[in-house]
Amino acid sequence: MPRLEPAMARIRVKDLRLRTYIGIKEEEILNKQDVLINLTILYPASDAVRGNDIDQALNYRTITKAIIQHVEENRFALLERLTQEVLDLVMQQPQVRYAEVEVDKPHALRFAESVSITLAAHRD
Repeated sequence: MPRLEPAMARIRVKDLRLRTYIGIKEEEILNKQDVLINLTILYPASDAVRGNDIDQALNYRTITKAIIQHVEENRFALLERLTQEVLDLVMQQPQVRYAEVEVDKPHALRFAESVSITLAAHRD
């Protein structure tokens, strides 16, 4: 029987809408704005699949709650910085093998729906 690789789970959190201070203009510094956060997280899920036990799974609710608290309680001049800090929060979980974070700032440009930054990280 061939040796199978561990099952890799791909968790996606789509359009997490939060409000924070983001930007460098006076209006942006004084007023919270919407941001949309999209996450893609890969982690080995063999134990969770086999055992059907929450303790063996990556708890995306815990990760999302930490992101909400961090984003809503801080100020960011740059979208890049906000994106990196969210990515750092995700990568704090030792089970995570790969994470990609995209942060959209709606209506950041006059004729565009939004502007986004995407950053990714992985561990072996």
